[in-house]
Amino acid sequence: MDFGFSHEDEEFRTEARAWLAAHADPATDRRTWERTLGAAGWIGLGWAESRYGNRAATLTQQVVWAEEYARSKAPPRSGHIGENLLAPTLVVHGSEEQKSRFLPPVAAGEELWCQGYSEPGAGSDLAGVRTAAVRDRDGYRISGQKTWTSLAHEADWCFVLARTDPDSRRHHGLSLLLVPMDQPGRIEVRPIRQMTGTSEFNEVFFDGAHARVEHVVGGEGQGWPVAMSLLGFERGVSTLAQQIGFAEELAGVVRAAAETGAVRDPVVRERLVRQWAELRTMRRHALRTLGGSGGPGAPSVAKLLWAGWHQRLGELAMQVRGAAATVGPTDWSPAAPYGLDADQHLFLFSRADTIYGGSDQVQRTIIAERVLGLPREPKGAV
Repeated sequence: MDFGFSHEDEEFRTEARAWLAAHADPATDRRTWERTLGAAGWIGLGWAESRYGNRAATLTQQVVWAEEYARSKAPPRSGHIGENLLAPTLVVHGSEEQKSRFLPPVAAGEELWCQGYSEPGAGSDLAGVRTAAVRDRDGYRISGQKTWTSLAHEADWCFVLARTDPDSRRHHGLSLLLVPMDQPGRIEVRPIRQMTGTSEFNEVFFDGAHARVEHVVGGEGQGWPVAMSLLGFERGVSTLAQQIGFAEELAGVVRAAAETGAVRDPVVRERLVRQWAELRTMRRHALRTLGGSGGPGAPSVAKLLWAGWHQRLGELAMQVRGAAATVGPTDWSPAAPYGLDADQHLFLFSRADTIYGGSDQVQRTIIAERVLGLPREPKGAV
């Protein structure tokens, strides 16, 4: 597919670039920044319609915005889970009341969301969810634990996959519930400290947390198809923005290789060229996928491509710096018992790339069974 940009797209790029140049400040508080984006209509460009405070944008314009945002050094987003996961799911599966209640605050940057899917015993195998939601007089009481919950410490709401039929098994009897996080004594959020020293992920404990009956998306017992639909929105236009960041990281590794002299090593040069070529390949794959020519296994292929690539880049970043890569910055504080520079953070954080968002093993199984038609993996196989 020839995924080109029209004259109108380039005019949109000029507008987006000018707005970001005038407003993007890396020091801006993230919640304030979400409201700034919302007030200008930049949240929800990819939604099916623009009647919730967002502006309409074509697919190519969504790509333009994602790329310009990545280039602008704007603050990291706190609202992307609500904008890119919950909102498209509500557009497809939600009631009119749910759309009217939840989409405008997301578009305005006023309400932030987190995703209650993974559990200690149900991560990649999501059908093993054990968090229970028991119907009471005016809704549901939720009990259980979720883990690896990104930005739960900032979120106002959580969409929770829970078992509403206690006698059900696997993907049957599940429901997707919209749960307010401000329930002291009923919801506890515990940050998970990573080896980078940061805590983007959390454990979330539900002890009788309440969800209203009208906040079940798609109907009781329909949680599995709704949840799978939601995961389908996880990898889209944002993949191209991610690759802009990857390109900047690669450029930094190339500069370090030149400064240290590692670039004179033919093995290092070959690895640098391979990283560059693979990144170009990933971009073409992402564009084909957005154009509808990627096939049913395209999201799994994309995850396999970028996760391994990014992990190898982190390793290369350490290699080109040699022994100096093991020495941390000199600034220290009790709040940050050890500091990391950008390359060290890249190396440590990227160790998880092949696990989160669906492990490499799970992606290969999806491709094997659902695309290639190979025999299904026996239950209980190690």
